[in-house]
Amino acid sequence: MQPVRLISEDGVEYRDLNGNGVMDPYEDPRLPVAERVEDLLGRLSLEEKAGLLFHTVIEAGEDGTVKEAPGAISKSPTSVVVTQKHLSHFNVHALLDARMAARWHNNLQLVAQSTPHGIPVTISTDPRHAFLENAGVSFTAKAFSQWPESLGLAALRDPALVERFADIARQEYVAVGIRYALHPAIDLATEPRWARQAGTFGQDSELTASLAVAYVRGFQGAELGPSSVACTSKHFPGGGPQKDGEDAHFPYGREQVYPGGRFDDHMAPFKAVVDAGTAAVMPYYGMPVGLEVDGERIEEVGFGYNRQVVTGLLRERLGFDGVVLTDWELVMDNHVGDKVLPARAWGVEHLDAHGRMELILEAGADQFGGEECVEVLLDLVAQGRVSEERIDSSARRVLALKFRLGLFDNPFVDEDRAAEVVGRQDFRDEGHAAQARSVTVLRSGADAAGLPLRPGLKLYVENVSPEAAARLGTVVATPEEADVALVRLMAPFDPRSDLFLESWFHQGSLDFPPGLATRLARIAAVCPLVVDVTLDRAAVLTPLLDVASTLVVSYGSTDEALADALTGVVPPEGRLPFDLPRSMEQVRRHPEDVAGYDDPLFPFGHGLRP
Repeated sequence: MQPVRLISEDGVEYRDLNGNGVMDPYEDPRLPVAERVEDLLGRLSLEEKAGLLFHTVIEAGEDGTVKEAPGAISKSPTSVVVTQKHLSHFNVHALLDARMAARWHNNLQLVAQSTPHGIPVTISTDPRHAFLENAGVSFTAKAFSQWPESLGLAALRDPALVERFADIARQEYVAVGIRYALHPAIDLATEPRWARQAGTFGQDSELTASLAVAYVRGFQGAELGPSSVACTSKHFPGGGPQKDGEDAHFPYGREQVYPGGRFDDHMAPFKAVVDAGTAAVMPYYGMPVGLEVDGERIEEVGFGYNRQVVTGLLRERLGFDGVVLTDWELVMDNHVGDKVLPARAWGVEHLDAHGRMELILEAGADQFGGEECVEVLLDLVAQGRVSEERIDSSARRVLALKFRLGLFDNPFVDEDRAAEVVGRQDFRDEGHAAQARSVTVLRSGADAAGLPLRPGLKLYVENVSPEAAARLGTVVATPEEADVALVRLMAPFDPRSDLFLESWFHQGSLDFPPGLATRLARIAAVCPLVVDVTLDRAAVLTPLLDVASTLVVSYGSTDEALADALTGVVPPEGRLPFDLPRSMEQVRRHPEDVAGYDDPLFPFGHGLRP
């Protein structure tokens, strides 16, 4: 089956999406988007329109074929979801290589082309250009160019670099057919225990707003078009101030609090990206507790259910008229193998699926993230609880975005070009340089561990690849033989594994285990010690100050990029994107919504130039 293209009587090439041999207005590439939307909307059945309001997970066949058997995370065979449930928005997970991804995308578009009106599929993704592998949040780069996490971009304080990164990511996404970014995350990292900080631009509202605008500009361009990737700015109105730092994916993290009264700080970056034209916005799961805005008490239900937030603040106050996509699975529980993740129906747990969906629509959302339960929506219409006009208003926004992206005119991609563009060497080189530059030097010793490291050293290393270590000097087996020791650590967390996805989230205490400092002290007793800590969130580094001559932090850097930074081949320029606390007691006393501490161990913006 090949894409169907015809020539109209007046010489216009078009896709005959409904197979009637006539260029209908919605198929006419010359017409304004609004006119094409209205023509198509008037042709769709209720079932087709309902399908547009769902945006769920999909898995690609490893050989580029459309996967028909349910996968580990996807719930239904692809052809059933597309042709019977009429879904056309999918969040793709694993993609092994560029050519496979492009082939799969084209095969999926062919399935969509067989539907009554040939509505093309829109493929979305969580971030996949850095290091963090979390099936509910982001993926490691694999075939794509690899960059530091957003925290690392923030450490460089450079909107032009962020725009350049976003433009490169855009090119790689478009090459394989990804046209909808489920990012940027522009939450403020004011609560250091929160698990989602790696994907943010740190604690500062002004810096976040500046970098977020550059990010949206790089992905979307001056305006949305056939070479754009639509951005979903999240998590409105700011997901950072989670009570005790617990994540709202899970029942114990459902409460979002503002003891410092800094709600406006958290919402400010969203005003900036709405003004910059972000295509979509995603509310967070969190349930605001004790929040008042302009003297009005905000109902204590999850933001996706909250009309005061979605309609009142986002639509009316900020003037946003794009797509509002809920975060994943607000309606149904998610069962994966022997694990379950309850629906994030915070504050409305007592409602059934019908009641939850009805409330989300009343709040003003357009799409149900992670859901494919179209039968519930159709039943709400049959019961008279949701009008077809309400469905039309969201379907209109969703279709307009597809038209602006050019998907109706040509959704297909070129496999050869995908293989050429994705992971291009110059893109990889730029990502590597950003990884090295973003390394942040907190302390540089006056001994052999001082930066930049001199050539010819004998090194003892832990958690560093032999290849990267060899670039630094001669690797020896014990600290006693070494001129310098280099140890890489990950920021600490408390492992959890009861609920689905929970094991991927780094939550809980920021303290290293008590034995670590003692073990490192034994190394430092016989040779100077360099310690790098990869920060996917803040950490209490106080015990390391007694043992490390040189202390640096990174936010997603390969061993090779770290080696370049430590030797000065690529000078480290990073500055902390958030305060680092002195102790967990300081963290526990601190208001979750307030950026920074009166007396941090290292303050926001700290970073030495060796």
